[in-house]
Amino acid sequence: MKTLLVPLQNIPMMTSTLNVVVGLAQRSGAYIEGFPLRFGIPPYVAAELATGILLDSYEAKSEAELSDMRNFFEAFMLKHDIHRATAGSGRPCFGWLENAPEGEDFVGNYGRAFDLIVMARSDVDAAGLHRRAIESALFESGRPVLLAPLNAPTSVATNIMIHWNGSTEQARANAFAMPLLRLAKRVSVLTVIGGQEVPGPSADRIVEQLRYNDIASEAIRVELGNRDTGEAVLDAARANGCDLLIKGAFTRTRLRQMIFGGATSYIMEHADLPVLMAH
Repeated sequence: MKTLLVPLQNIPMMTSTLNVVVGLAQRSGAYIEGFPLRFGIPPYVAAELATGILLDSYEAKSEAELSDMRNFFEAFMLKHDIHRATAGSGRPCFGWLENAPEGEDFVGNYGRAFDLIVMARSDVDAAGLHRRAIESALFESGRPVLLAPLNAPTSVATNIMIHWNGSTEQARANAFAMPLLRLAKRVSVLTVIGGQEVPGPSADRIVEQLRYNDIASEAIRVELGNRDTGEAVLDAARANGCDLLIKGAFTRTRLRQMIFGGATSYIMEHADLPVLMAH
């Protein structure tokens, strides 16, 4: 994974997100590109601000926030010995996208040109705009999305857990994660017995597939018990000291997730380790 896209927001989890990005880039020699994620002015707010002075004040504040985000991003990169991009350097480097358009749809559109999109995970209190930006990345980019937790682990992708549920989405997430799986010291393939699954190959077949790809792994099985599937997955990852979870996103439709809940939504809102997702 040599190209990493990071949409920046003025939120507390941004520091943790950049720590995860830097950890990955230092292991793979990746290029990191940041840009400010701007949601634009809602029409009803624009009408209120149309008096000129208020609109000028809003735009000035917006420009100041954009400048602060860029300064924060660049200072963070330089602090961690990641320098501005130069052709053929072969070392981790960074760039900044000027004049990124407003709107969460840009994350999914522009993200198609990158190997991985890295964002702060959602939570139960996150703004709907942030959740929609994550979903744009998952559904529109055709690329994997790495969601960073509130507190970044000291290492990333050294001890990886795959949540195998038999689904197309999980198979795709596994395929995207291959570069990281090859770098890992330990890989486990988790089955939640009694959890949300679809008809598909067993975890043992996935272990065999990984072995043919020169990736040693082990199958782990846990009982669902009185937990949601997502809760069982996170408990297993925590118990095994994992620093990355590979998870297919939205095997159930988003509507079913909203009504009945689902492992994807639970993990997006509660994960305390980085989660690589793909749809």
